[in-house]
Amino acid sequence: MSTTTAPPEAEGDGPGGGAPVRRVPAWRRGLRPYLLSVPAVLVIAGILYPFALGAYYAFLDYAAVVPEPVFVGLRNITGTLGDPVFWSSVRVTATYALAATAVETVLGVGIALLLFRAGLVGRLLERLLILPLMIAPVIAGVIWGLMFNPQFGVLNHMLGLGSTFDWLSEDRALWSVMLVDVWIFTPFVAVLVLAGLRSLPREPFEASDVDGAGWFYMFRRLMLPMMWPYILVAVIFRFMDSLKVFDHVYVLTAGGPGGATRTLQIGAFQNSITNLNFSLGSTYMLLLWVIVFITARYLVAVLGRAQRRAAGSED
Repeated sequence: MSTTTAPPEAEGDGPGGGAPVRRVPAWRRGLRPYLLSVPAVLVIAGILYPFALGAYYAFLDYAAVVPEPVFVGLRNITGTLGDPVFWSSVRVTATYALAATAVETVLGVGIALLLFRAGLVGRLLERLLILPLMIAPVIAGVIWGLMFNPQFGVLNHMLGLGSTFDWLSEDRALWSVMLVDVWIFTPFVAVLVLAGLRSLPREPFEASDVDGAGWFYMFRRLMLPMMWPYILVAVIFRFMDSLKVFDHVYVLTAGGPGGATRTLQIGAFQNSITNLNFSLGSTYMLLLWVIVFITARYLVAVLGRAQRRAAGSED
């Protein structure tokens, strides 16, 4: 019976006399950072290319009836800024975003405070709280559309409103689609604020309790200033998302009746897809991006000041 022995160069080359250490060539070590950055570069390219193409279309006369796009400079932008339909969409979008964000913030903070002080029941309700977030907004729009139906909708039946009360009439449609938004996204604010509450230090509250401070005093003087950055994060996320709302609003009303719920996103969709005027739809989206960018910069600056104030290093 023959026996085999390990080659001499494989003994004692590695740590503790084990297997030899494989040396990576210098050129491969230098290539690693670039290989690791490839996914990020692909994601950035996938974001920037459609955005740049849409921004370029805003400076063209490009539509289904114009087979050869023509560069027109700022004509689309100036024409859109002079269109009362555009400013009606701006008004609807701003009203929707401000009202929905305000209601969701107040309700979300209130729910978070209740769950923070609750015991076993609160932990069970936390699991149920995220159920609306698990439903796609389009599906939520379909569900609420059936509930809003004046003939067989469950809301009119439960509230005793009869079959003539139309939730999606011209004077109620915007507030009805806001109700759906509040139902879907209030849990998001509540979960975010609740996570912030649980990260707060206990020592200031224990010291205030020893000094005999009441709950409202501790909430106003201690809890609210420390949790304000978390509230602002929730406000930023929800306000930015509300400015770009499309899905459940389009499912419920398609921007009607009479333009009552025609947000900027729906206006861009109608111009680009329905009317096949790609330049006008791209102009709507470019102007919406400008609005979102300016608003986001301002809110992030406010968040930075709130974080410095909460940390005790206010300028």
